[in-house]
Amino acid sequence: MATTDRQATTLALAHALSAAERGLAVLPLSRTKLPALRSPHQTAAAPAGPPCHGACGRFGHGVHDASADPDRVRALFAAAPWATGYGIACGLPPYHLIGVDLDTKSGTDAPAALRELALRHLFTIPETVVVRTPSGGRHLWLTGPPGTVVPNSAGRLAPGIDIRGAGGYLVGPGSRTDHGVYTAVPGTADLPPAPCPPSLLHLLLPPPRPHRPAPPATGDHGRGLIRFVLAAHEGQRNTRLFWAACRAYENGIGPALADPLTEAARHTGLPESEARATIASAARMTGHPPPPGSPP
Repeated sequence: MATTDRQATTLALAHALSAAERGLAVLPLSRTKLPALRSPHQTAAAPAGPPCHGACGRFGHGVHDASADPDRVRALFAAAPWATGYGIACGLPPYHLIGVDLDTKSGTDAPAALRELALRHLFTIPETVVVRTPSGGRHLWLTGPPGTVVPNSAGRLAPGIDIRGAGGYLVGPGSRTDHGVYTAVPGTADLPPAPCPPSLLHLLLPPPRPHRPAPPATGDHGRGLIRFVLAAHEGQRNTRLFWAACRAYENGIGPALADPLTEAARHTGLPESEARATIASAARMTGHPPPPGSPP
């Protein structure tokens, strides 16, 4: 190994141990910013069941190797003497770290995009650790509340803004890569990671899964009619709803399905008043009284 690489490894280990002292879980990285240790399962047949995240007791499981235990950190670097950097795992206690990566290589102004988001959603980025990347980008370190899982994302928040959350990692300051050295912005290295503003945290979380109405106890036919309405696209929503409501009334389950069909139609974007009027028309068409409260 070249002398410069040995020096880089020694410095990376020193920085990693310093981060571990602060409670940050770290792992060794190669010059490519990838985990320095290969998976022990890479050449073996894939084991049955879920992927191994370190239960085998060997190193080489990426971010799952990360630790704040200094003895384990030293062992990781001893197993990867070619490492020239270190990663800091996100999403783990005590900080539940969230990394906001402001990229400059995409031709977009990521800092301006973040400022615009802050103005639009009424939040302020607090003083926190900021790491400068070799390309001129910035990594902002924020903390999340326990029990809240922030996913990794690329460009979802805005072009040029990537998020490092649970299962991801940030390249730590002092790491040397093929493109240069990551450095802490002066005045921020000794700051504790600041809490993520609630409005920004809300933007980072995945949208809740849409609620789909549970069909009443009307058997497979009723469930099928609701699924038929839920699958409607713009331009066919009323037609599908009317057809489904007619079939429901013809099969004696119209009154029980009136509300679930209305909810299904609302889920596709049809206004509730329009959905109820369509179901009432289907009831009258099939010789049944419309549901109570239906438009005349």
